[in-house]
Amino acid sequence: MKEMELVGVRIELPSNAPIVLLRETDGEGRLLPIFIGGAEAQAIALAMEEVETPRPMTHDLFKDVLDHLGVRLERIVVTELRDRTFFAELELAGGNGARRISSRPSDAVALAVRTGAPIFAADSVLDAAGHTVEPEDSEGDETPAEEVLDQFREFLDQVTPEDFNG
Repeated sequence: MKEMELVGVRIELPSNAPIVLLRETDGEGRLLPIFIGGAEAQAIALAMEEVETPRPMTHDLFKDVLDHLGVRLERIVVTELRDRTFFAELELAGGNGARRISSRPSDAVALAVRTGAPIFAADSVLDAAGHTVEPEDSEGDETPAEEVLDQFREFLDQVTPEDFNG
């Protein structure tokens, strides 16, 4: 199992397919692209930008319910890639002990961003769908995250959303 960081959410053209992009924090630094729905992409982006909506969005409500019940989201794990579909679990801890709950990766990430919970991916998922970005000497003004996204866009030109159905 590898810890991941959330690089961002993008809408890739020409397919207009939203993706969440995770990066391995150590080791090979592999990228894990997961195609997600538009509503989930918006929910993740809003949380990343710390935008407060006038009324709680679904993931905000879920976080509030967990808080009121005294339950912590310990971490999320992208556990499996089966038939081109990613699976994840929420690892919760509270007064009644630890629990694991099945989740779509997009919902799990949206909740992790709101709670500050760490994100992990199973080694088997990274082996099957992770993409290694080759380091390059950069003399431009791009930030490392922008460089990673540029390299990842090149990778996306070779795949279709069906390759990573999430």
